[in-house]
Parts: sequence; structure tokens; C-alpha cells
Amino acid sequence: MFEKILEEIKNAHRIIIHRHKNPDGDALGCQIGLKYILKENFPEKEVYAVGDAAGRYAFMNGSVMDEVDDSLYADALAIVLDTSASALISDDRYKTAKRSARIDHHIFCEEIADVEVTNTSYESCCGLITEFAVESGLSLSPNSAKALYTGMITDSGRFRYDSTSHNTFRLASELMKQNFDTNDIFSNLYADDFEFIRLRAKFILKINLTEYGVAYIYTTKEEAAEYGFDTFTLSRSMVNTMGDIRGINIWVNFTETDGGVLTEIRSNKHNINPVAVKYGGGGHAKASGATVKDRDEAMALLDDLTAFNKNME
Repeated sequence: MFEKILEEIKNAHRIIIHRHKNPDGDALGCQIGLKYILKENFPEKEVYAVGDAAGRYAFMNGSVMDEVDDSLYADALAIVLDTSASALISDDRYKTAKRSARIDHHIFCEEIADVEVTNTSYESCCGLITEFAVESGLSLSPNSAKALYTGMITDSGRFRYDSTSHNTFRLASELMKQNFDTNDIFSNLYADDFEFIRLRAKFILKINLTEYGVAYIYTTKEEAAEYGFDTFTLSRSMVNTMGDIRGINIWVNFTETDGGVLTEIRSNKHNINPVAVKYGGGGHAKASGATVKDRDEAMALLDDLTAFNKNME
């Protein structure tokens, strides 16, 4: 599956690794993990990781991004990870690279690289990078394994989501052969500050239901400013406050920003990805997102989800 990408890596002197904007644990985990793998197995190569700040995942070793001059792209291989659409890539200088490759586990939206591997059967892009290392005979280390394991558990919901498979555990067992502290991962991921707990309580009180059972939360820019948290926390970190309501199969979290309304859509039963794609987004069958221009468009998206859910009843 990875033969062409491995060949590109072997032929490149310089490799620059990209991933999507507003990174989650999987995006950072696969980016950091691949960087460690390449540096450890090809010490003669220059390897960089670029993109916006790590946010709440700044606890991860290697999460501080590299400063890369524009000129370094001219003879570089750019590898894009965990990204289905070009508009979502953090740092679009990948377009100026001599060669490009993409490894992703989202539903395919468009071709964005010279060499592509997209496989939706993996619960995480970290799973795909682990498979790449195993299949290619590349050695793992505690650093690479810890980063990849972090992303694997976040995108599988601690192995709870139905994307988790026997393959997930096979690859997790490969990572666990390395000596790293899982307690350090879990304590950083799931131990919340008191203010975060208070924020989640406020969001629970904001939950609304449409006529046909779609749960949603809408946060205005004014409310977001009052909360004092970053947009990632208000958007992606809060969406699953609606995830365990009995009888609710679709839920969506809207967050106003200067750049539009961030929209996180989730389902425990249905493929909601086509609705996200209709509004310029994408992702997985049961976990997708988009950025819409304003509240009116957000409500149009909500109407589409409601109509979809009605038809599925």
C-alpha cells in the first residue's frame, strides 16, 4: 500500500510534513510520529513539521512546529497527513514543493498530491502511519510510538467508537512494544481543569433539539468571547456534550468566529458526511465538519440534518 510513498521518501533529501488546521490528537500524533520515524530511520535526511499551534495538545513531545523558509520547498517532498481537502491543510506552501504525497483516512474528496494513500478502514491516520512503519520495515521508538498511540486513542474515543477494529488493536500492540508512559497520555488528555468542567456544564444547558431529534448548540462570537476559551475548545471539544443523549442519533455544534461558523457534526448511527460536503466540509461517515459563512447558512445546514434524520426514522 505504501510502496510509492516509501520510494518518494527514499529519493528525497528534505521532507516537510503538513496536516490539517486546528489540529486534534490524531493530526498532531501522526505528524509528530512520522517525523520521529523518518529522523530515526533516515538520519541523513532533513525532516520538518509545519502548521498552526498545537493548542490543548501542546503537552505532546514534538508539538512545537518548525520554522521553515520558503526556499526549502523547492527541492523538498511535502507529505500531507490526516486531511481530505486542500482548503483544510495548515500552511499551503506544500503546493510549492518539488514532490508531494498524502496519507489520509477520511472519505476521499479531491486529489491533492502526486502520490496518494487514502484508506477509510483505519480508525485514525496514526493507525495508517503505524501500518506504514510496520509494512515498510521501519523501526519505531518510544517517541514515535507515544505520539502515534496518543492520536490513535483520541480518534477512536479510547477504542470506543465503531471505527475501532481488530486491526486497531493489532497496531496498538505494535506501539505498546515500545517503552512509553500511557498514564502521562491519559492524564493530559482527560484530566480537566475546573473551569473546563464549568464550561461543559454551560454547554449542556445550551442544548436544543429540532422537531425531528437533531441536537444542536449555537455559540455566538459574543458568547465565545465571554467564555474565554479558544475556538477549538468551544467547537470540537464541546460537540460531544450531546453525544450520550438517549434517542439522539445526530448532533451538531456551531461556533461563530471572524472567519465563519465552525460546524462540528456527529452521529452514532448515520452517515452525515454528505451534508458536510454539501457545505464545503468533509471528514468521516459519522464525524464531519465544515465552516459556513453565517448563522443563516448554519441554520440551513441544521434543516438539512433534520430532514435527513426525519427520512431515516
